Amino acid sequence: MTLAAPITEPVLPVAAGPLSATVIEVLGSRPPRRHLNRINAPVIDSDPWGLDLQLALYVCYELHYRGFRGVDAAWEWNPGLLHLRAQLESSFLDAVTNEIGSLDHEESAAAVMQDISIEPADGAGPSYFLRDKGTWEQAQEYFVHRSLYHLKEADPHAFAIPRLRGQAKASFVAVEFDEYGGGRGENLHQQLYADLMAAADLDSSYLGYIDSVPGEALAVVNVMSLFGLHRGFRGAAVGHFASTEITSPPGSARLVEGLERLGAPEACVRFYREHVEADAVHEQVVRTDVVGSLVQTEPHLERDVIFGIRAHAAVEDRLADVLMTSWANGESSLRRPLS
Repeated sequence: MTLAAPITEPVLPVAAGPLSATVIEVLGSRPPRRHLNRINAPVIDSDPWGLDLQLALYVCYELHYRGFRGVDAAWEWNPGLLHLRAQLESSFLDAVTNEIGSLDHEESAAAVMQDISIEPADGAGPSYFLRDKGTWEQAQEYFVHRSLYHLKEADPHAFAIPRLRGQAKASFVAVEFDEYGGGRGENLHQQLYADLMAAADLDSSYLGYIDSVPGEALAVVNVMSLFGLHRGFRGAAVGHFASTEITSPPGSARLVEGLERLGAPEACVRFYREHVEADAVHEQVVRTDVVGSLVQTEPHLERDVIFGIRAHAAVEDRLADVLMTSWANGESSLRRPLS
């Protein structure tokens, strides 16, 4: 198998407004070593779902992943930048909470997982559209949106591992082991997606399309990073993880059908076929051994698990709305169209 291009640190993106401009500008300087410098930015005046705030938050989080070319690694834990990030997170978290609405305190995590596992054969959304009538160009756009996550697939959720214990931890790791290729680099889901991108004649480099996607695509990844990087949100991280694994097989199956209809390269079909097979097994493990064990040992986290499941749906639905509205109008769903 031919592997994609070697992994390198990505370059900083282009700013989209005052918040992202502040973060990107400060990362171009040397971080103070012996004193605290507050970094001021107009967070309160910014749309929490907007591109500017989502890009600023994404850039802050990326320092905990691969960083950026030419950016001092010390910025990762700089207290001034963390203070600004906390303000961005608070704004985003409030928006997600408002989007979800109040939770039913009589509802169990098991019941919520059962509900999201049932999907109609003829529903609405990008995977249904691409299965039935989407074009190859629209499939390419879909790949671009998803590249912000899939080229770092499993990494955001992995932050939760040291915050779990017992069976929940062991089973969480077992699922992640498959996501990381079962010990084989060429089978990493991140690598499989890089191969998909290359086969689709797209840029397979990490964050290669960060300047092309809307804020909704960034929010999908930001909510994972927010949950994963905070111990207090470990229940939400597990809920998001569970929702991802439960909803992946049917959506991936529809994409397999759509890509086969379009005559897509095998590397594109393979990625989604792998998720049909692997995630169907993962779903049962996550339901019983991860969520079930977590709720049994830490029952106070059940509300957080449900919140994580709902948050996953909230950000995914917003991105789906962008795609479907754009495609219905015959427009590109990207900020920078591919052609």
